[in-house]
Amino acid sequence: MSGSWGSRKPARRGGSDRPRIAVTAGDPRGIGPEIAAALLRTDELRGAADWVLVGPEGVLEADEVEDAGATLVTVGRWDDAVDGAERRAGLLAGAAVERAARMALDGEVDGLVTAPLSKAALSAAGYAWPGHTELLRELSGVPEVTMIMGAEETPLGGPLRMAFLTGHVPLREVTGRLEVDLVTRRTRIAARALREWWGIGRPRVAFAGVNPHASEGGLLGDEEDRILAPALELLASDLDLEVDGIHPADTVFRRCLDGTVDAVVVPYHDVGLAVLKTIALERGINVTAGLPFPRTSPDHGTAFDIAGRGVADPSSMIEAAGMCVRFCRSVRPVAP
Repeated sequence: MSGSWGSRKPARRGGSDRPRIAVTAGDPRGIGPEIAAALLRTDELRGAADWVLVGPEGVLEADEVEDAGATLVTVGRWDDAVDGAERRAGLLAGAAVERAARMALDGEVDGLVTAPLSKAALSAAGYAWPGHTELLRELSGVPEVTMIMGAEETPLGGPLRMAFLTGHVPLREVTGRLEVDLVTRRTRIAARALREWWGIGRPRVAFAGVNPHASEGGLLGDEEDRILAPALELLASDLDLEVDGIHPADTVFRRCLDGTVDAVVVPYHDVGLAVLKTIALERGINVTAGLPFPRTSPDHGTAFDIAGRGVADPSSMIEAAGMCVRFCRSVRPVAP
């Protein structure tokens, strides 16, 4: 596994009407290769970008990819009969992410779309990071990223966007990780992405409370008063950001759905994703804000139980690819 390539500066063509975008195949045992192939067959996407599919031989065949007008970059070969399949799957999935990230950092592609991988397989392969978000941060050499998940269209209105203060950590560790500086840093990273990638000039953000009823004035916890309130005071001085305040987590998402705010900052993983995946699973996407290139992915996992049966729904992958095209078109060119 390679180290960080953060010293390299991407020579992106950003702003191009037809960007070049890498798509990783994900875990070869899951639905990643299927949904990656499906996006290549989507007429609207085929003409929107030059696609480069990155993954192992055995699940991706050059003639199929080329027939879709795309390019195939291989990283080893997958064989269902290989002993220690989980470790091998993790090695190949991780290698594809590393290769695609290198391409983005070297300016060979403008953005990155990642199909789902298995955190267990990644760990079995010796990777120290629990998922794409952390791995891409390390490979890119950036000090911090913020995970943004959402859907631009939902059955209840929309759009729904949320930025996470903590990611893949045990719930018992969340309150110990929350601090004023972390809240301000990650909110500013998310706000910058909303400005530069979504094109929202002055993003409006609301904050979900950590405790029930946002602590009910301190009766149910002190994180709101001790951490969130001081952070919001600092953020309120940002001229390119509008702070909407702290709200109970069981009502705050309505503010995004009705257009009162552009995004909700949430304290931990499931308080946001339970809402998103309930109302917009097929349209939900994941965005890593803070990287030197746009990266998107679907909001679901590997779905091993249905892989290879031809029933996987590629909607979220297609949505993620479409948003990556949009983001790449909005990025201003930077010097190599």
